[in-house]
Amino acid sequence: MKKIALATTLALGLSTAAFAQNKDWNFGDGETPERWGAINAEYAACDIGKMQSPIDLTNPDVIGTVNLTTNFGQARGTLALGEEKVQIDFAPGQNKGMMSGTKAFNLLQVHFHTPAEHAVNGMRYPMVAHFVHATSGGELGVLGVFFTEGDSNPALASLLNAHSQGNGTALSVDIDDMVPDTVEVYRYMGSLTTPPCSEGVNWHVANVPVEASADQIAKLTAALGPSARSIQDRNGRLLVAPE
Repeated sequence: MKKIALATTLALGLSTAAFAQNKDWNFGDGETPERWGAINAEYAACDIGKMQSPIDLTNPDVIGTVNLTTNFGQARGTLALGEEKVQIDFAPGQNKGMMSGTKAFNLLQVHFHTPAEHAVNGMRYPMVAHFVHATSGGELGVLGVFFTEGDSNPALASLLNAHSQGNGTALSVDIDDMVPDTVEVYRYMGSLTTPPCSEGVNWHVANVPVEASADQIAKLTAALGPSARSIQDRNGRLLVAPE
């Protein structure tokens, strides 16, 4: 997993600035274009790329089933906190991940955005989890799962308990508590939603949200602040939606 993470970084040209504690960019209001390329030349793709994310998952080109299976369950990780960042880095060697078609993606980390970044018919859910994966060759695949207000979520309870203890706290979560029982997804090719906005990311977004309590969503919103990028143009990309 450590080798996979390194390969991913090199393959997508991720700069150290993208992961630095004192980063040189911030999210805006989620509607106005951010123009991150004007901040740093390494972020040029954010402004001129033609396969950027997030998008509005509306008016798909194809209605059909994407062959996606997951292998999650209980997993150990470490909490990584920063400006506009709440993330769990999963320990290597746990054999967690997803199969999309014939591609095997290994789970690296999960992070959160408030509100959700992708929209459906112009609407954004209050929160989303992005499960970031990579193939052995460094190709990124992300599974996005929306959250809606409802019952308390056990995995988020573990996360928030670790959050109260601070950065670097070890924790164990049942990832399946943050994923719908049946995972049916929108599928398209896009990018990272943060600088350097590298393209070539295999996006999968679940069409059914999972529940979290109002208090859990409020606490993560307070920790993250507005942390959704503006909706990007589809530019003719193929979008597959579940039946």
